[in-house]
Amino acid sequence: MGMNHLILALVSLSCLFSFSTSISTPPSYSYHYSFSHSSSSAPSAAFNVHFSKSSGTRMDQTFNKLPTLPTNNVDPGLQQICKDTDHPEECISNIVPFLGHSKFVAEPVSVLKLEIQAMDNKVKEAIDKATKLMQDHSTQKMTASCLETCLDSYKSILDSDKRVLDALSLHDVYQVSMELSSNIENVQTCEDAFLEANIKSPNIQMDSAIRKMISNTLAIGVDKVHF
Repeated sequence: MGMNHLILALVSLSCLFSFSTSISTPPSYSYHYSFSHSSSSAPSAAFNVHFSKSSGTRMDQTFNKLPTLPTNNVDPGLQQICKDTDHPEECISNIVPFLGHSKFVAEPVSVLKLEIQAMDNKVKEAIDKATKLMQDHSTQKMTASCLETCLDSYKSILDSDKRVLDALSLHDVYQVSMELSSNIENVQTCEDAFLEANIKSPNIQMDSAIRKMISNTLAIGVDKVHF
């Protein structure tokens, strides 16, 4: 009888020890959590976060953010108009230098006029650079020939922009659309000249900036301007 009680006591102690060990040492495992968020009203962001369950600490966090608009001290109306263009950051940055300290009411026509003014300034820069390169004796003959084609295209853009401003004063939306659309053909003619000659344009950065400006003016002029 005494022996049976002793055996039972030993078994009970063994069970208690086993149970205590299982509680004090929980299983160690980790998990990965990923989150993706996108919104039509704000740039989307995605990030991955790794946690260690056993330590309760965050092991790694990586954020990948899309470019955001330069919104500091920018008229909300201007932001809204530029937001719907293909190149919203350029749209804002092209216009802001013209605002100065004067009161500016952002509405489609005024924004379009300023964007055209910015584009004309860039086109004039391109004309000056192309002219200097053509006059440079070290410029290859084929490059000079392509630049001559571009000069004609640049001048056509300036002419079209003048007609756009005239059409705006007459509230002629159709003419505005036609002239802005013709600018796409103008810049394309310049780019095609170098493409066909298999030569890299020395004005490639300016041409890229002009193309973005043309795209933005077209988006504003066609989708935003209504009389």
